[in-house]
Amino acid sequence: MTTIPTITLHDGTAMPQLGFGVFQVPDEGAQASVATALEAGYRSIDTAAIYGNEAGVGRAIAESGLDRDDVFVTTKLWLDGLSREGVRPALEASLERLGLERVDLYLIHWPAPATDAYLAAWEGMEEIRELGLARSIGVSNFLPEHLDRVAALGGSVPTVNQIELHPALRAADIEAANRARGIATEAWSPLGQGSVLGEPAIAAVAAAHGVTPAQVVLRWHLQQGRIVIPKSVTASRIRENLDLFGFELTADELAAIDGLDRDGRTGPHPAEFNG
Repeated sequence: MTTIPTITLHDGTAMPQLGFGVFQVPDEGAQASVATALEAGYRSIDTAAIYGNEAGVGRAIAESGLDRDDVFVTTKLWLDGLSREGVRPALEASLERLGLERVDLYLIHWPAPATDAYLAAWEGMEEIRELGLARSIGVSNFLPEHLDRVAALGGSVPTVNQIELHPALRAADIEAANRARGIATEAWSPLGQGSVLGEPAIAAVAAAHGVTPAQVVLRWHLQQGRIVIPKSVTASRIRENLDLFGFELTADELAAIDGLDRDGRTGPHPAEFNG
């Protein structure tokens, strides 16, 4: 069984650095994919209320036979719960669908900055952590200015900021802002929805190591200290994406992949998305 390294969040929680995502996977498909992922050795599952597949994720975890403490579960607060009072009922609804008493990480899914409601929601996030409904709390798609405003509240700082990050969208400014505050960076769409896999620079590195382009990009993330959550519904690729620990990229290879940075965004811009 593959031993996956962990990242210790600033609140002391240990989070697997490599997890499994289920974005755009229907509920039944999520159950099957998560079951395959858990059998392969993944121990971190990332879902969200808006994905509509929390129940399938929960069934897969329940049927895996694994101890609850051995599976790190992340879900996210959608925009309809973006208020101080909205956080707890939203999380409780997610917990009911997941069949769990708590999650390991709960994230505000988007800042939706037009209303600033994320600031009140952060206070609600702190409350559900104190209640033990989430071990750790964090954010997703927050830009540096959003992090600054959360910090200005004077309470806790998010443990994680999950952002779109891949070779075609390096997001170095956000990663630097995260690092300055002790916030772990987690990459969603870590392969750029496949858009970067045909890049000659990545193909050359893959050929040099006898691995696939996807494995090269995921290894690039891991060596630069990010948490990563690749998604697949294909059993062979689910296993392939876990097989990242038998090779290491050189400094020159990392730099060559860094050099692919451009405005290759695949999702909404966090400054503009308000639901």
